[in-house]
Amino acid sequence: MIARVGDRLVLKGVHLGDLPHVGVITAVRHADGTPPYDVRWLDDGRYALVFPGPEARVEPARRGGTGQR
Repeated sequence: MIARVGDRLVLKGVHLGDLPHVGVITAVRHADGTPPYDVRWLDDGRYALVFPGPEARVEPARRGGTGQR
């Protein structure tokens, strides 16, 4: 898993009917973009150090003004 600051981290719920937990990556601790990540969760604004598991995915942030991801 590779991420950059500004990307979204989405954790799927582990139980049927759980909503995904979505956060914005605020810091990447390794130069190659590998975990762990500092994440600000969108639902409550809290910060956490996250080591994403197999239920996680990274959604790239839009970069620049061209609409590219």
